[in-house]
Amino acid sequence: MRVSGKVAIVTGGSRGIGFATAKILSENGAKVIITGKDKKRLEKATSEISGSIGIIGDIRNTQDVKNVVSKTVKKFGRIDILVNNAGIFPKIKQLHKIEDNEWDEVLDVNLTGQFRFTREVIPYLQKTSGSIINISSDAGLKAYQGFNADAYSASKAALIVLTKCWALEYSKDKIRVNCICPGVVDTDMTKPFLKTQKDKEFMNNEHPIGRIGQPNEVAKAVMYFASDDASWITGAVLAVDGGESIK
Repeated sequence: MRVSGKVAIVTGGSRGIGFATAKILSENGAKVIITGKDKKRLEKATSEISGSIGIIGDIRNTQDVKNVVSKTVKKFGRIDILVNNAGIFPKIKQLHKIEDNEWDEVLDVNLTGQFRFTREVIPYLQKTSGSIINISSDAGLKAYQGFNADAYSASKAALIVLTKCWALEYSKDKIRVNCICPGVVDTDMTKPFLKTQKDKEFMNNEHPIGRIGQPNEVAKAVMYFASDDASWITGAVLAVDGGESIK
């Protein structure tokens, strides 16, 4: 069991990549805390992942973040793994049409929310020489023509740089911080872009490997970074995107 006995928090873990990540961590021996703001989805996820615990919380709310972390420590006495997975995707708009509140919301969830959780767990990871895995995007690695969701790209690119900053800053504590950049993955978030067979074919063809990804394919990469198999890796940025970012 590759993460046997370790305690992991997965943000946005009730569906998609987060759910697949929570599942694979649990299957490999971790005690998994799933957090999210939708109670029904959280209950459904924990019912499907053996031994997992759901804690309601909004990544935009500092007190909620503190509550998730404190309840985790109270229950298990430690934290070993943080997966910063929670995120949102805005409506695609050109820059000059984006409202302030739209920009602010995306950065608050996709970037500041990751900061909030990381800040809160660092004192506990310092005790366990733990691991942080940030879920960014291939949209943080390169620009895409016709993909004008500027706030999303900005938040994901910033998370990549923060990964490197945090990895360097906390390497003295033996905390490893790594980043995964998925391409288009078959999740609830991408369904609006895959409504027709033509949409699906287009998106499949955008990836050199010939198809979009599945949540468990990203989760396996998270599992690697979380485990001792990656004990000498920190500050790494791994594209799990079917080759999309190399085009």
